Amino acid sequence: KLSRFLPLRDIVLLTGLRRVGKTTIIKQLVEELLQEVKPELIFYVSLDAYGLEKHSIHEIVTRYRTIHRLGLDQKIYVFLDEIAFKEDFQRELKDFYDNENMKICASASSASILRDKKAYLTGRTRTIEILPLDFEEFLVFRNAKIKTADAYLLENYFMEYMQTGGLPEYVLTGDIVYLSELVDSILYKDIIAFHNIKDPAIVKDFFRLLMERAGKIITLNKMAKILGISLDTVRRYMEYFKETYMVYTVERCGKLNQRLRTGKKLYAGDVGLRNMATGFRDRGAVFENMVYLKIKQHNPCYIYEDGNEIDFFFKDTLMEVKFREKLKDKELRLFEKIPAKEKIIVSEWQEYMKLR
Repeated sequence: KLSRFLPLRDIVLLTGLRRVGKTTIIKQLVEELLQEVKPELIFYVSLDAYGLEKHSIHEIVTRYRTIHRLGLDQKIYVFLDEIAFKEDFQRELKDFYDNENMKICASASSASILRDKKAYLTGRTRTIEILPLDFEEFLVFRNAKIKTADAYLLENYFMEYMQTGGLPEYVLTGDIVYLSELVDSILYKDIIAFHNIKDPAIVKDFFRLLMERAGKIITLNKMAKILGISLDTVRRYMEYFKETYMVYTVERCGKLNQRLRTGKKLYAGDVGLRNMATGFRDRGAVFENMVYLKIKQHNPCYIYEDGNEIDFFFKDTLMEVKFREKLKDKELRLFEKIPAKEKIIVSEWQEYMKLR
């Protein structure tokens, strides 16, 4: 799907959770290009490679043009993996965009790094977030060729998907050590080291608390009391985790004062990470988390009224998630009361698969 952006002049920035598949997608784009473009006009480089730390992106790309005798007017396709390893990349990309015939596609694993404080890239980029595998992609990775009639097999795979989540390498290997090391890598590289945090243990506790609260309304004051840290620290840490795509938050629907008075709902960036931290329990919360990731692109909010809650509202669609349960009487009355063009109750994997 991303290949449609290649003819456009915009710089394509791929973001998302670490190991979600950004590098694989970039290499797939390169493979597609090779069917139409000469190999020497395609340059892929991982900027975290040993030996490149002292060289600017401009030096690296200029060296490539020189080796292949490509003038600045010759269009080349440049794929820059892990662009966050270059501190001044926004200015360098702007210079390329303004002065060279070049299509650029880059990747990064932290939204904070992509912040363009000096607005170098304003109007020049198209940012695309890569999410973990959805269930259909999970089936492809598991090489599951199932006929529609074999519903029981699909259900078995779906329960497996609920437990493993959608990080590609973990889906392929099932290696829990890999998942644990991935979490450590994100915590230390993208949060503790990047933000110069002096107490790593608090960050680990913060992660576990977030995973336990996935699918629930959170209040920052309560989190501060549980962890014994200040409210300002909780606010900062929450932003750090959101910037690394470990968690997402959903606001309450309504006026500003209603949104400010009520906590946000929290969801894990991948249910496999959540299950690793908490164990595979509270399947209702896991299922709701999966539904959120499926509809995330619609920017849903949640409805809260008189102590009752409806999980999602977006584009005149009301949606309640109840894994293999029915709505309670009060929930049903609220669900029927709220006006919406479409009302959906998601309680089984078949309904999940219909979501778009």
